[in-house]
Amino acid sequence: MPQKIHLIAGARPNFMKIAPIVRALQQQGRLSYKIVHTGQHYDREMNDVFFEELGIPQPDIFMAAGGGSHAQQTAKIMVAFEEYCLQQRPDAVLVVGDVNSTLACSIVAKKLHIPVAHVEAGLRSGDMRMPEEINRLVTDSITDWFFVTEPSGLQNLLQEGKPAAAIHHVGHVMVDNLLYQAEQLARADTTAFETSQLKAALAHQAYGVVTLHRPSNVDEPETLDRISQALKQIARRLPLVFPAHPRTRANLQKFGIDLGPNITLIGPQAYMPFLYLWKDAALVLTDSGGLQEETTALGVPCITLRENTERPITLDEGTNILAGTDPVRILTEVDQILQGKGKSGRRPHLWDGQAAQRIASILADNLA
Repeated sequence: MPQKIHLIAGARPNFMKIAPIVRALQQQGRLSYKIVHTGQHYDREMNDVFFEELGIPQPDIFMAAGGGSHAQQTAKIMVAFEEYCLQQRPDAVLVVGDVNSTLACSIVAKKLHIPVAHVEAGLRSGDMRMPEEINRLVTDSITDWFFVTEPSGLQNLLQEGKPAAAIHHVGHVMVDNLLYQAEQLARADTTAFETSQLKAALAHQAYGVVTLHRPSNVDEPETLDRISQALKQIARRLPLVFPAHPRTRANLQKFGIDLGPNITLIGPQAYMPFLYLWKDAALVLTDSGGLQEETTALGVPCITLRENTERPITLDEGTNILAGTDPVRILTEVDQILQGKGKSGRRPHLWDGQAAQRIASILADNLA
C-alpha cells in the first residue's frame, strides 16, 4: 500500500501551490494523498469551477478553523489538525508558503513524530514585523525536507545549520501552476471576465495593475496616502486598474483618500480573470510576494512597494524592482519602464514547470 501524505492548504494561494503537486502525485502514482483545507480563509470564489481550473479534486477534509487573531486562528487549526492526524495518521505532512496554517500544521505533525515537508522553504525577508517571516522561521526550524525555489533559500538554510542532504533546490510550484493556468487561459472563453470588459474599455491602450494588501502599507494613513499620491501621478500617464482587497478599500474610505478618475477600483479577482488582466499590463505595482515571482516568470515589469523582499532572485534575475513607498523612487522607476529603459530580466533556473514532479519524486524516494 502506498505511503500517505497530507497536503495542507489554508487559503486560496495555497491551493495554487499544492495543485501542481497533486497532479504530479496522480501522474507518478507512488504515494497516496489527501488534501486538507484548514479553513484559515473563507473564499466564496473557491467553488467547483476553482478546483476544475486547477485540475485537482475538492479537499478531502475541511476543518473550518479560520477567524480570530493570529493566536486564536493558529490554536484552532492546531486543535483540529491534531484530532485529524490522530484519526488518520499520515506518513508525512506537506505544507506550503508561510501562512498560519503552515506553522500550525507543522508543529502538530512534528509533535506527533510525523515528518514535515516544506515547499518554499528558506525564504527570508529579515523583517520580523511580518507574521509571515515568523511562520517561515519556525516552520523551517522543525522541517524534515526543505523544497527551495531559489539559491537564496538554499544559502539561508545552510547558514541556519540545516543539513545539506535535506535541502532540495527544485524550482517553484507557483510557476508550475502559472504556466498550467496560462495554457488553460489560452483555450478559455474570457468574455464573461470583468477584467475582459475592462481591457475592452481601455481600447487596447497600455495600462498598469495595482495590488496592495500588506498592513504596513494599507493600515497606516500616512503610508497609504504616500503610495496613493504616487499612483495618482502615474495614472495621469498610464491608466491603472486596482483590484482592491476589502481592507484596502475600507481604509481608503476611512482615511478619506481619493484615487482620482484614472484609477479603476474593482473587487478582488479569481485567479484566471486576474491573470488575464496583469499578463498584458505595461507594469505591475504590488506588495504581494507571489506576484513578484509570477511577473518575473512571464516577463512583466514589476515594481514592489516594500522596503524588503524574501524573493531576491526576482531582483537579481527577474523583472522586479524594489521601490519602497517613497513617491519619488516609485515615479522614477515607472518613468524608466515607460521610456523602455526598464530591466528585461529572465526566468530563473528550474522555473520550468517541473518543480512539482521533482518534489513528488523526492518525497516518494524518502518515504519508500
